[in-house]
Amino acid sequence: MRFKHVFSIIGPSMVGPSSSHTAGAVRIGRVARQLLGCQPEKVEATLYGSFAETYWGHGTDLALTAGLLNFDTDDERIPEADIEAEKAGMSIEWVQGKGNGPHPNSVKLKLWAGERKAEMVAASIGGGTIAVYALNGFDVQMTGEYPTIAVTHTDSRGVIAGLTGLLSREGVNIGYMDVDRKGRSEAAMTVFELDSAPAPSVLEEMARLPHILEVTMIDLTQRS
Repeated sequence: MRFKHVFSIIGPSMVGPSSSHTAGAVRIGRVARQLLGCQPEKVEATLYGSFAETYWGHGTDLALTAGLLNFDTDDERIPEADIEAEKAGMSIEWVQGKGNGPHPNSVKLKLWAGERKAEMVAASIGGGTIAVYALNGFDVQMTGEYPTIAVTHTDSRGVIAGLTGLLSREGVNIGYMDVDRKGRSEAAMTVFELDSAPAPSVLEEMARLPHILEVTMIDLTQRS
């Protein structure tokens, strides 16, 4: 994945010490929370590579926790994110995984809240930039740089045409799209990175299309 602008190298406005281990980790946590759709009650975080080896010293655990609490990268509460998580009733188990995973700075997050659950694999790839490699068991990729819709659906004829047609009619441009499926006619996921966030009514209409199981909006461009 290439850096697209100078701010990808410098990093975002943030609470340090590291854009990779702190700012990127915050953004990963925020994506996972939005995937779940609410405040997690329980989290299992499996860290790989450099994340696993240095997370304590670099504050990666605090940064991921802050993102799960929906803090921004420059939130002054990041150093006390563990205390804030306890206040919010969120418990986190930290696991050191073996190897590098998909990237030396990667993490697998499992989240639960009541009947809801979510799972994500992502990495911080430098300058606060992240790469998401899997959502809820589907091998789909996204960056978090743009408003993103993750749609879970059955692998049925015309589903993707219906989704793209709806976005086109509403004047929403698709910058990137990725699809994965469990098998023919089984569960599938399509991810759309968009140039602009659609209105809530568009998401509601999308959820009513045939064969759609769930529509999730992930948008880090909105301040928490």
